[in-house]
Amino acid sequence: MDYFIIIVTTAAGLYFHWWIYWRIRRWMDRDLALSLAGDDPQKRIYLLQRLADAKREKVKRRDLPDWLQRAADDYRAA
Repeated sequence: MDYFIIIVTTAAGLYFHWWIYWRIRRWMDRDLALSLAGDDPQKRIYLLQRLADAKREKVKRRDLPDWLQRAADDYRAA
């Protein structure tokens, strides 16, 4: 019974850490997109859509800031 408790609590702890890690990563990506948008509500919507596109296209995390910056520049040009 002791081993069962140890295994269950360890698994729950590992799952929680995995879950919070991915949650924080999503928050950071969203915060990056919103910071590039500034105070313009339409630009915020546009960049959040572009962030979703980046995830769908599987843009690497290290390339995401440059990718979003280009998207923000494209918005200014449009």
